[in-house]
Amino acid sequence: MESFKFDRQLVIDGALILFGSFLLATGYSLFLAPAHISPGGVYGLALVIRELLKQIFHMEVGLGTIALFFNVPLFLLAMHGLGKVAAVKTIVTFILVALFSDLIDTWFAGKPLVEDAILCSFYGGAILGVSVWMIFRAQSTCAGTDTLARVLSRTFNTKVSTLIMFIDSIVVLLGLWVFEDWRVPLYSWIAIFIYSKVVEALQPQNPHKSVFIISDKTEELRDALIGRMGVRGTFLHGRGMYTRAEREILFIIIERKNIQPLKKIVLELDPRAFITTADVSNDTMPILL
Repeated sequence: MESFKFDRQLVIDGALILFGSFLLATGYSLFLAPAHISPGGVYGLALVIRELLKQIFHMEVGLGTIALFFNVPLFLLAMHGLGKVAAVKTIVTFILVALFSDLIDTWFAGKPLVEDAILCSFYGGAILGVSVWMIFRAQSTCAGTDTLARVLSRTFNTKVSTLIMFIDSIVVLLGLWVFEDWRVPLYSWIAIFIYSKVVEALQPQNPHKSVFIISDKTEELRDALIGRMGVRGTFLHGRGMYTRAEREILFIIIERKNIQPLKKIVLELDPRAFITTADVSNDTMPILL
């Protein structure tokens, strides 16, 4: 029965990744790219580079092909923090998005489904929101600029959300420079806004959870969680109310999608561990050492 449940979940995740990747490629190739809208991220940067290659070298390179050159190194940056299953899902996701992007671009010859740039930004942003939600539901990622933001956040001790906004804004401004059209940033920021609102509507919960772990093997858990998932946490000193025994409690803040991998690691090392989770606000997130 356990094997059946696992296989069933794997099929569901595979379907979400497949359709999510197709929708993501559709949003870029049929709405955003033809209208010269670069809403940040790897594909926004790929759109800018493709236009530069056209202008300077008169080369026609697929959007997905260019994006792969960025996704691969970004995946390698994030690989140490992913489990084996999540790593495979991520690889499959960004390869599928690249493949679908180039195929759709070839089939439609780079022509948008609608001519109005504002409609392209609305439809493109909405499709991106739905597709990214599906991919996240499958516990996968696109190895995008959020990966780079996470790496930089550890170096500069800055919020990941702030760095993502900063990186995406740079990409948007690069689009303004390359396309020489002041409407490009406006349409791009409209697409980003719609995209974020769709994700928020589909997944209203806070993306982070606080986790308290009570175990007699806290040091082993610490080594495993840092080494295999790259998470940070804090040891809290507690005392049992009945036995009054002294013990350490591991407190961690982690993304919701990583809860199940974390529980699996903990229970593998200590099947008797007590784990409790709760929603947490990013604005009140403490610094974890």
